[in-house]
Amino acid sequence: MTLEEIFEENAAYVWRVLRRLGVGEADVEDVCQEVFLTVHRKLGTFDGSSALRTWLYGICLRLASEYRRRPHRRREEVAEAVPEQVMAAPQDETLDRRRALDRLDAALDQLDDDKRAVFVLHEIEQVPMAEIAKAAGCPLQTAYSRLRAARAQIEAAMRRHELGAPRAGAARVTEGSNV
Repeated sequence: MTLEEIFEENAAYVWRVLRRLGVGEADVEDVCQEVFLTVHRKLGTFDGSSALRTWLYGICLRLASEYRRRPHRRREEVAEAVPEQVMAAPQDETLDRRRALDRLDAALDQLDDDKRAVFVLHEIEQVPMAEIAKAAGCPLQTAYSRLRAARAQIEAAMRRHELGAPRAGAARVTEGSNV
C-alpha cells in the first residue's frame, strides 16, 4: 500500500482520533501532518503483524500525547456566542448536540493520556480492546482497567455537570432579598 493510499483511506479517521485525543482544532492539521510524516518515514518498518489502523493508532496516541505536553500549543479563540433567541428552532437539536460534545470534551480533558486514549479508541472509534492494548503497548487487562477507570471518571464528570447546570424555573436570589 502506498502512502497516498494510506492517506486517502485514513486521513479523516486520523483527524477525528486526534481531536478526540485532545489535539486542539487550531493544531489538528499540523499534528495530522506529523502522523503522515511519521508513516512516510516508518512505512518500511511496518511489518504487517498488526492491522494498519492499529499501527496508525499507536502513532496518533504518541503524537497526541506529545502535543498535550507542549507548552506552546496554540490557544483557540472562542467567538462570542450568538444569543439563543436568534437561533432557529431546528438548530436547537444541533446546539444540544454541540453542548453535549463540549461536555464530553471537557470530561475527556480530565483524563490522563492513557485512560483518554483507551476510552476514545474503544467507546468512540469502536476499536477492539486487543488492538488498543497492542497500540498502547500494554497488557490487555491493563487496557480494560484503564477503560473501566475512564468510564467511571467520565460518568462522574457528566453527573457533576448535570448537577451544576442551572435548572429552568429555578428560584433566583436577588440583591436585597431576605433569603
